[in-house]
Amino acid sequence: MTAPATGWQPELDELRLREAHAKAMGGPDKVARQHAGGRLTVRERVAKLADPGSFHEIGAIAGRAEYDDKGELLRLTPSNCVMGRATVDGRKVVIVGDDFTVRGGSADATIREKPVMAERMANELRLPIIRVIEGSGGGGSVKTIETTGRANLPGGVGGTQLFHLTTANMAVVPVVGLGLGSVAGLGAARLAASHYSVMTKQSAMFVAGPPVVARLGQDLSKTELGGWEIQTKSGAVDHAVETEEEAFAAARRFLSYLPSSVHALPPVTACEDDPQRRDEKLFTAIPRDRRRVYQMRPIVESVVDRGSFFEMGKMFGRPIITGLARLNGLPVAVMASDPFFYGGSWTADACSKIIRFLDLAETFHLPVVYLCDCPGFMVGLEAEKAATIRLGVRAMAAMGQTTVPWCTVIIRNAFGVAGAVHGPASRLSLRYAWLSARWGSLPLEGGIEAAYAADLAVADDKAAKLAEIEDRLNQLRSPFRTAETFWVEEIVDPRDTRRLLTDFADLARPLLSPTPSALRMRP
Repeated sequence: MTAPATGWQPELDELRLREAHAKAMGGPDKVARQHAGGRLTVRERVAKLADPGSFHEIGAIAGRAEYDDKGELLRLTPSNCVMGRATVDGRKVVIVGDDFTVRGGSADATIREKPVMAERMANELRLPIIRVIEGSGGGGSVKTIETTGRANLPGGVGGTQLFHLTTANMAVVPVVGLGLGSVAGLGAARLAASHYSVMTKQSAMFVAGPPVVARLGQDLSKTELGGWEIQTKSGAVDHAVETEEEAFAAARRFLSYLPSSVHALPPVTACEDDPQRRDEKLFTAIPRDRRRVYQMRPIVESVVDRGSFFEMGKMFGRPIITGLARLNGLPVAVMASDPFFYGGSWTADACSKIIRFLDLAETFHLPVVYLCDCPGFMVGLEAEKAATIRLGVRAMAAMGQTTVPWCTVIIRNAFGVAGAVHGPASRLSLRYAWLSARWGSLPLEGGIEAAYAADLAVADDKAAKLAEIEDRLNQLRSPFRTAETFWVEEIVDPRDTRRLLTDFADLARPLLSPTPSALRMRP
């Protein structure tokens, strides 16, 4: 007579069997196809993204099962959503990823409660969330109508939680989106609804793919429709990389500057860079010839902690450089003009970039440093068509709504309304001007002809008269004349900039509060 089983070994065996089915994902053929396309599987991605052995999966054996006549499990096709908790560089996060080997990442092959739980877990446990996206992730494919016998109503009864949490989490925790293949529909929305998004250069993102767009008469490949150059230049995605490993590294580095939620402060790290360091190159960084441009990024790199500058959105809104950095170990949000693009004028795209970036700084308690060289808003017909002034006013409002400590360094130009918007208008911010700084209601170039039209009209030598007026006004607009009346607080040696900024960081540190701001991050 066989002895009765002791313990729960049969049940444990079944659990392990189901887990094995889940780890097989869509099966060997689909996994091989994923690898043949140069892409990792979702489980390989999680393993490379998380600290070794730290991933605690939730709902691994959820899926669609098939049984024999005796009720024994034949096979289990797992949900194509893999989610759980892990640590990244020692900090707890939520990771949720699409499994493209199961029905191409389509939502009709998932269980909608899984991504909802991932978003809710991040929200309520106050943990950053990393979305690994490949597929549509929406309400299903066209075939879903036939398989379910009904059409899905987007946002129908019981179906709004994912929509809500996808954007609501941006006001609570850091959200990172990684686009690692074809990303469409809700998948594209989830990628865009992030504080920082990265795609590989082999990937593509679009609201609807080429077959749908072809019905509009546009015959485009995936790359032509939504490749990395399209999406980074439009600002829909922040960064593009060659490999998935680079995407994981970018995600880890971005998170290193931010708190785990709005209820905490950014992590301060030890600084091995001398706060008093002076870079002699700064003294000659700005050409005396106002028509010559210069490189702003080396200036940024010089004044922040060595190697700490992490640029975001480089290909979009290019008159403005944005990124995270550290000053004496304190994470800060850095905004700087780039005179190589429209002289640093604020275009409509640049204004959109500023709005989003300042929301990020305010949401996660990052002091702001602005290295300003702004000749004003972009002008001309195209600027008017793009409603530059409307977006400019929104950028002004975003700056005015910030409450985090702020420091501005005027590097060269500060003209017009956009030039005036170099710090919050209603509160104290620190401001320094380099020896190369100049400012006014508008640049003299072009303005003299309008203001002195009568004098020029009667001049015997119009060119000589114009030069005379310009020379006279240039003397009057010396920054030292402005300093005489305390319209500018301090004019400084550029080589002292790092010392002044690290002093700002020391002043800012005790002012930071983990109390969530009333300003909320907008996608």
